Amino acid sequence: MRVLLDTCVIYPSILRSILLGAAKKGLFEPLWSERIIEEWRLAAVKNHEDAEATIEIALLRVKWPDAQVKLGPENKDLFLPDENDIHVLQAAIEGKADELLTANLKDFPTDILTGHGIIRRSPDDFLLEMAMANRAEMLEIIEAVRKEAIRRSGASINNRKMLKNSRLPRLAKYIAG
Repeated sequence: MRVLLDTCVIYPSILRSILLGAAKKGLFEPLWSERIIEEWRLAAVKNHEDAEATIEIALLRVKWPDAQVKLGPENKDLFLPDENDIHVLQAAIEGKADELLTANLKDFPTDILTGHGIIRRSPDDFLLEMAMANRAEMLEIIEAVRKEAIRRSGASINNRKMLKNSRLPRLAKYIAG
């Protein structure tokens, strides 16, 4: 399954780490465009995390060399409520994505995406479904992300709180149960 990752699911780092952990295990094939990566880099710069983002972006390109969708000329026939998101839809179409993963559901109406054969998904729904189908693998990924978060912050963190703070409440509930 080919899944285009919108900027809002690549940045913040906990969500990105969980998603890419699942991709690394072969649970889905991630896609993005140069513009999506650039939006992530700019957001990181605003939050004074540009050095970390530069390293992470370089690692992404090494680990997933085929993930970047090369966009053709701007498609003037595409429409979304927020014209600044049209490049995301174009990347999903040109990358032959099965799904578009975004936290900005209102900006990607279902009827428009299904007209292009693309399913719009929230990160919580996507990862919950993935955890239900691959519980052991997802528990392993989440635990690894938690340990890395503890290493970086020095604070005690539990999986449920980490997931809830990452706007993954349904996944948090499922993992805890």
